[in-house]
Amino acid sequence: MSPEEACEHAKKYGPSEKTRKIACEKAFYAYVYAEEVDKCSRDDTREAACRDPWSAVFYTQYVDKCPREDTRKAACMEPWLGLKYAREIDKYPHEDTRNAVCQNSGYAYWYAKEIDKCSHRETREAACKDSLYAYFYAKDIDKCFREDTWMAVKNTEYEEKYNQFLNQIEKEKII
Repeated sequence: MSPEEACEHAKKYGPSEKTRKIACEKAFYAYVYAEEVDKCSRDDTREAACRDPWSAVFYTQYVDKCPREDTRKAACMEPWLGLKYAREIDKYPHEDTRNAVCQNSGYAYWYAKEIDKCSHRETREAACKDSLYAYFYAKDIDKCFREDTWMAVKNTEYEEKYNQFLNQIEKEKII
């Protein structure tokens, strides 16, 4: 019996340790079993779901319905799922999700903008690994000149935009 078949069997005839164990062979079906058969969280199905970042996010959203360290850790195996977890589940900054998103310049920028709602050393450093996100970070989050963002855009296609941004800031100070 495959994990999918175990879920279907349990939906039809009710849960059992045998079908749950088979479903837990695949992370996604552990989540499906918890949601559609058990209709509650269990340590064994959660542990199995946490072997896959997506399944962990689904599990915490639709079964646990609250953040947990184990599902957060699993989600953070993928930077974009770390951002999703912070945005939709935690709904606040967390060191684990921030560390996860900082593996990618774009996700670090979005985390600073949407979750931290301010600059943070780790997200700025990650954003500065890509000139586009360094420019956006300076413009949208720091909203001022910083040597690190400037160095990240210097001699790139975003240097001129960065300079225009600085000129705009200066004009606003005068007015």
